[in-house]
Amino acid sequence: MEKYLQKIKSIFFILVFLIFPADFFAQVPSVIQNIRIPLRAELDAYPAIVQEKDLDQAPEQELEQGAAKSQAKEDGQYDYPIRSLKETAPYIIGGMVYGWEFYYTPSDKQRNVEEILEVTEIVSAEYLKSGIEYSSPWIQDNYFNCWCSYRRNESQIQNYNLWASIQNPIIQGRGYGSVRDGFDGLKTAANDALKNAVRSYYRNLIKNKPKAITGKVLIRNLPQIGIDAGRYVINLDFFLECGKIVQYEVY
Repeated sequence: MEKYLQKIKSIFFILVFLIFPADFFAQVPSVIQNIRIPLRAELDAYPAIVQEKDLDQAPEQELEQGAAKSQAKEDGQYDYPIRSLKETAPYIIGGMVYGWEFYYTPSDKQRNVEEILEVTEIVSAEYLKSGIEYSSPWIQDNYFNCWCSYRRNESQIQNYNLWASIQNPIIQGRGYGSVRDGFDGLKTAANDALKNAVRSYYRNLIKNKPKAITGKVLIRNLPQIGIDAGRYVINLDFFLECGKIVQYEVY
């Protein structure tokens, strides 16, 4: 019987190495250390957005390289999408490196309470900006695309491992935001994904709607970001650090 079980185990491990490429196992720790995500922004700037954004600043040199370089210098047509990407990347990567704190108010028709989610960066994304590298820009379907990379330092790796080692629940959510809103659209989509993840998780724990729920989250995997029918679509997985559940007072 023991020989039979050992034979099954041997066959299993052989199948594992046949199914998964060799670099799959090497990439697991590097995903934690090296963050690399593709982001895109629409080429056409909407007048209402342009007026609100400061487009006078020169885009970073690394995003002016490649096929877009000469054209960008001539008429600055890539300034707006570059600006949008430089706002988006720190926010998303900040959610992966340090996480977000949230205050969630579920909707309650009986009390005439609207659903509200307030999200705060645990550490300002400003601290990450200098460490983010932008590379390999390309134009496709009226979108400016590029890869955004960030390498975690030892302290940040320990922070991720701490989140992963504690018995924090894992929650998932999908969110949407308008592409027309640029950075704000993707931020809306990310916050919407968080809201849906929190709501779905606590629905299974709490019978009566609370007044508010607080907590912290850390994005655990690389986000899946796409565009569908003029909307950003983002799927996010989080580690959840449960905070307080505030109930309505009963008189």
